[in-house]
Formats: sequence, structure tokens, C-alpha cells
Amino acid sequence: MAPLWCVVPAAGRGTRVGGDLPKQYLPLAGRPLILHTLERLAAHPQIAGLMVVLGSQDPHWPGLDQLAGKPVLTSIGGAERCDSVLAGLRALPAEVGDDAFVLVHDAARPCVREADIARLIERGIPAGGGLLGAPLRDTLKRAGDDGRSHQTEPRDHRWRAFTPQMFRRGELSAALLAASLAGVTVSDEAMAMERAGFAPLLVEGVEDNIKVTTAADFALAEFLLPRTK
Repeated sequence: MAPLWCVVPAAGRGTRVGGDLPKQYLPLAGRPLILHTLERLAAHPQIAGLMVVLGSQDPHWPGLDQLAGKPVLTSIGGAERCDSVLAGLRALPAEVGDDAFVLVHDAARPCVREADIARLIERGIPAGGGLLGAPLRDTLKRAGDDGRSHQTEPRDHRWRAFTPQMFRRGELSAALLAASLAGVTVSDEAMAMERAGFAPLLVEGVEDNIKVTTAADFALAEFLLPRTK
């Protein structure tokens, strides 16, 4: 099986953390968050290279061009995450054909496990594409505008979506473009593919593949990093 390229959207600012520095460059265990994520991806034997999608005139990017002997390329993203992913897909090397599978992974998920990436690739390719996730286990409540719980929602067949997500370059590019032209801002790649008529395979991953979103998440991610190889 040929190694896959991975697109890493990193053009956002992560405003929920606060501060002037974009979230992906804030320190985690003494080094920028994004560096942990990129090193984790580059170390995976089934990943061929990384396409990091940056904001325009990003002064914080350290100028990496390789990690673990693998190429690190950059491109400029757009206003929304989905715009950045599409830009990254378009900027991939020419040898990555439309039929080639490509991974997309959040810059703020530094704790993804090697085994989970391997499982996604192994199971997702025969299924035509898929994503890591986990079945919803908590009781789910619907809140009203008053901040009170008004209804308990069923959790059967409901999953939390993680990354990486993996699809064919051409199909995902077309799905993201179609959503954009329709004025729909998709929250992840699987949503774009669902709109295009696909049913991505859900591949269960370990729930410590957290997305660092708030200031409190940094402490949790620092605890998890050495435990999630």
C-alpha cells in the first residue's frame, strides 16, 4: 500500500483559547502545539508527506521543509477550515492523483495514535473513505435558550467525529467545492462527502485523540502526549 499525503489545516486563530498568538503556536510541553502534531504524523510509516495550510502572512510558521525525512509543504488557506482544506488538496504534488487517498488532520490534535491512523487506512480504503470517531457514550441533552435542559436526546447511532479523515483527493475536492458554491460551511470533510451522496465509514478510535480547544485542554494534552504513542 502506497503511503498517503496528509493535509493539515492550520490557518485559524483558535479564539476560544484567548491571547494574541494563534492556538496552534501556543506552547505545549515546551514546544508549539502544531509541532507535536506534525511530528506525530511524520513519524507514521504510512504517511508520505505533509501539506500544512497556513494563514496569509503567517509570521509564526517556523519554515519547516521536512520532518522525519519526509517533505513538509505549505499553502495558503481561506476564511473557513473547509476553504483551507480545499486549498491544501489543490496544492498537493502532481503525483498525488485524483484517485489517491489523502488524510486530513486537525493541527490541534497532537495525541492521535499511530495504531488508529493505521486502522483508518486499513479499513477506510476498501470502504472508499472514512473517519476516526467514537460512539457517543454520555447522556445527551437539548438545551433551551434559557440554559436549561429541555429534552434528553437518543444517543443510539450517534458518534463524535475525530480526525484524521480520509477520502480520495478528487472526490473530496469536488465535494468541498460543491458545498462552497451552495453557500454551505461544512464542519468537517465527512459532512462535505455526505452532502455529495457518500456514506463515510466510521472507524472507532481511542478517545484520548482530543482536540485542543480551550486553555484547560493544554494541560490534558501535555499529560496524554507521552501516553499515546
